[in-house]
Amino acid sequence: MKKLNKTNAARLLDQAKVPYELVPYEVDENNLAADHVAESLGEDINCVFKTLVLKGDRTGHFVCVVPGNAEVDLKKAAKVSGNKKADLIAMKELLPTTGYIRGGCSPIGMKKPFPTFFHETCICFEHIFVSAGQRGLQFKIAPQALVDFVKATVADIVIDKQNEA
Repeated sequence: MKKLNKTNAARLLDQAKVPYELVPYEVDENNLAADHVAESLGEDINCVFKTLVLKGDRTGHFVCVVPGNAEVDLKKAAKVSGNKKADLIAMKELLPTTGYIRGGCSPIGMKKPFPTFFHETCICFEHIFVSAGQRGLQFKIAPQALVDFVKATVADIVIDKQNEA
């Protein structure tokens, strides 16, 4: 078994004594989507969460962590973060803003702490998967421990599929 290199995010969890498991997966550079990650892990897409960075018109940058098969609802995200409107940041802004690249953006250990919002379904699971800060590596972690660690708010921040039609 190849030794996994600890990411900065993992070291931060270690310092805080937050239990987690590092889970590697095969990266497909042509498919960085969460469904590929879930499939590679053999996990339900609903418990594999993706980290998205948004910018609000009042508060600046904030982070939304949503299930892999969901889309963030920009209106709900804006409201819960204290903004009138919000948009996803451009891909070219991700690395300079967070220190992370697409497909490896973790809600833990960004360049500076941003207000963070987890979709409310995260607490329905015994554990969830989020990026460990690099492509090919996920944290398997208790959702409440992660929410507490990043001082996140749990809210309804995704597009309601039933009302979309």
